[in-house]
Amino acid sequence: MASAYRITPERISSLQPGQIFVFGSNHFGHHAGGAARFALDHFGAEWGNGEGLQGQSYAIPTMEGLPSTRQAVERFIAFARHHQQYTFLVTPIGCGIAGYTAQEIAPFFADAKDLPNVYLPESFLKVLLRK
Repeated sequence: MASAYRITPERISSLQPGQIFVFGSNHFGHHAGGAARFALDHFGAEWGNGEGLQGQSYAIPTMEGLPSTRQAVERFIAFARHHQQYTFLVTPIGCGIAGYTAQEIAPFFADAKDLPNVYLPESFLKVLLRK
């Protein structure tokens, strides 16, 4: 993996000030499992809030289908571009409970891979750098 790219750590148990845990959610913000539950328990995610910045986390809804997920990722990228004071640690959103693959989700993050404040999972970068 090229060192020029920022890779999200596989395990995140704590965050530094200004770091944001980016996780897959559902439209209703029912953070009952996976990374969403971890964000709820540890990083300030809010029950009932399915998208956006909340505490030291950012929710991207992934359970409503790929077109909806793509739009939510586009909104996240725009947010990250305008909030350079934060470092966003993107987890492999959509690749757990939502049931998608990195090959399906990673292309949505193509415009994020070169942003200096966005870290992507290695699985996403492998897909993006193959293209």
